[in-house]
Amino acid sequence: MTEMDRISISLPIKLLEEFDKIIAERGYASRSEAIRDAIRDYIIKHKWIHSLEGERAGNISVIYNHHESDVMEKITEIQHEYTDIIVATLHLHLDHDHCLESILVRGDAKRIRELTDKLTALKGVKLVKLSVMVPEVGIPE
Repeated sequence: MTEMDRISISLPIKLLEEFDKIIAERGYASRSEAIRDAIRDYIIKHKWIHSLEGERAGNISVIYNHHESDVMEKITEIQHEYTDIIVATLHLHLDHDHCLESILVRGDAKRIRELTDKLTALKGVKLVKLSVMVPEVGIPE
């Protein structure tokens, strides 16, 4: 039997309600089982991002609550540290509270990973998604 450790977490009620709906739809036996799957997925994503090497081109999508203390300023400050790899940015207002920042990048995978990690760690950021490819590889016809 696998050794288990018990943890406690605090979640916003709406987030937990959404999670419970998905748990029911997918047929999980418990929240714990679903959370274990979510953590495994997070670990796989982290390992994939940290395995990237060489020249890459891609997009970092960032969704954040612009009312959160100084999050817009912090995102801008971080972007100024990475002007060597940022090709362009696009800002979209999703609703009254949330914005989407799309950051086009091209350069060393290590720098792209650093930028992605810094954005992910910001308070007020709800989602960061990195999509990358090797620039020299063409898209099949």
